[in-house]
Amino acid sequence: MDSTAALVFEDVSKTFAAGGLSVRALDHVSIKTRPGLVTGLIGPDSAGKTTLMRLATGLLLPDSGSIHALGIDVLQRPLEVQSSVGYMPQRFGLYEDLTVQENLDLYADLQGVAPADRPARYRELMHMTGLAPFTRRLAGRLSGGMKQKLGLACTLVQPPRLLLLDEPTVGVDPVSRRELWAIVYRQVRDEGMSVLLSTAYLDEAERCDDVILMHAGRRLGQGTPASFSEPMRGRSFHVTAPSLGKRSLQTRLSGVPGIVDAIIEGEQVRVVTSAAGLPALPDIPDLTTSAAEPDFEDAFIAILKGDQSGATPAAATLDSHRVAQSAADKAVIEVRDLQRRFGDFHAVKAVSFSVQRGEIFGLLGANGAGKTTTFRMLCGLLPVSAGEVHVAGLDLRHAAARVRGRLGYMAQRFSLYADLTVLQNLRFFASAYGLNRRRSKQRISWSLDAFELEDYANARSADLPLGYKQRLAMAAALMHEPDILFLDEPTSGVDPLARREFWQHINALAEAGVTVLVTTHFMDEANYCDRLVIMAEGEVLAEGTPADMKARCRSKETPDPTMEDAFIALIEAHENTRKASAA
Repeated sequence: MDSTAALVFEDVSKTFAAGGLSVRALDHVSIKTRPGLVTGLIGPDSAGKTTLMRLATGLLLPDSGSIHALGIDVLQRPLEVQSSVGYMPQRFGLYEDLTVQENLDLYADLQGVAPADRPARYRELMHMTGLAPFTRRLAGRLSGGMKQKLGLACTLVQPPRLLLLDEPTVGVDPVSRRELWAIVYRQVRDEGMSVLLSTAYLDEAERCDDVILMHAGRRLGQGTPASFSEPMRGRSFHVTAPSLGKRSLQTRLSGVPGIVDAIIEGEQVRVVTSAAGLPALPDIPDLTTSAAEPDFEDAFIAILKGDQSGATPAAATLDSHRVAQSAADKAVIEVRDLQRRFGDFHAVKAVSFSVQRGEIFGLLGANGAGKTTTFRMLCGLLPVSAGEVHVAGLDLRHAAARVRGRLGYMAQRFSLYADLTVLQNLRFFASAYGLNRRRSKQRISWSLDAFELEDYANARSADLPLGYKQRLAMAAALMHEPDILFLDEPTSGVDPLARREFWQHINALAEAGVTVLVTTHFMDEANYCDRLVIMAEGEVLAEGTPADMKARCRSKETPDPTMEDAFIALIEAHENTRKASAA
């Protein structure tokens, strides 16, 4: 055993029994993490990341192998490990009916922090997280980003030598993500802390000192981010064809043999090939290509997809879903001066925009910006306080029930029936939407096929991997072939492979004439939108195409801004204006 390593797994295996099946969560895994560094734990859903972390803290026992954390044998001395290691799980146990201060006090009690040491530590943590003005606020009334920062603060009340963070930035906006990373690296710098952090955001892998790549319970590789991306040089390219449009171009390129990945990146399509050089591309007159700098995501997708190039585009599975185009130029959603008040609090203030048929329209904003509240009003799930809303030509304030029959809604959190099987959930929603027996059978068959749910048809929804829960939720939302689809952070916490599959479905639906409204915290996904608005504190800061947004923050220092650059610049400019007006 290497006594200098922060965490050591030697030939560790762990199997679970679920639904009569045996699932190998970890399969003879051996890893070592170096002290004083941030190590990223990367892998798709069901890769074994959470199981590995729970084993490292002694919350689970392995079937075989040995585990040492900070030189301590986890199997022999689990309580000693748990007093030395900090662990923040995916759903950290904040007490939502307690205030921020009361949560801190509770975790200080649990971690045995001496009362005399608490005030200075609290001040430091509140300053680091920006939560100092909110110590009297109930945790349940914090935004998603603030909850994550409070969870991290509670974990750090007693600074551990080894910190394990299981997807701490899931569902968190880019500004809050950046702040969380600053906190983590401050702990490494000031406390000499070792950190193991799992994440679904592959751009975050680039921020890690070391990366462990996992898939299906096995370790596929370990090294610096550059050690993964550099071998991809000569296999990453940008392709444009203005006459075709980026969405159609992506669909065409996805089916080309020799291309393992094609995603929209800005106003072009980024492709990754199975071997060095470009294969023969479609004959498009204005098609241009250029080499792209390889990144970790290119390597991740190439390793996991292997030789699965030239796959049939998802649009082929969705041909049955086509919306009449008779009113293609008419706005399907019209919002004018929309407002929502909760007592004296204005969650949404005078929001206006319109969405055309077959358009993918994005609602972006920091946590607490009012996106989900706006969504719920547009779906008729929340009353409108003031303003005008027309959906599918109907006045939402007077015909909410009729509007709901024309749209599909996928909630931010999995909201289907956990104790029902996949098939039972689909049958329930077919019945709820009033489909007759013949149509119900057709749509259920389509759902199982289009979203590759056949193997899970008799599995309880609660037992599904997260990516398959999201597939089931989208299938249920599409059961009645709606004209309009509302997707509230549909890919939050889902791995990059599953996100690609989702966007193939979404793009195909838009091509078929379905109007899509989507919220997302993945700024690269904003590039898939035809148009979008960015919100803050219930107001619209900007509206336009992704290119319009990026043009707003282009400068000599940032000549080629990303959507994340544009988002952060707009939010920071708004915050600076607010502070100046309050001064």
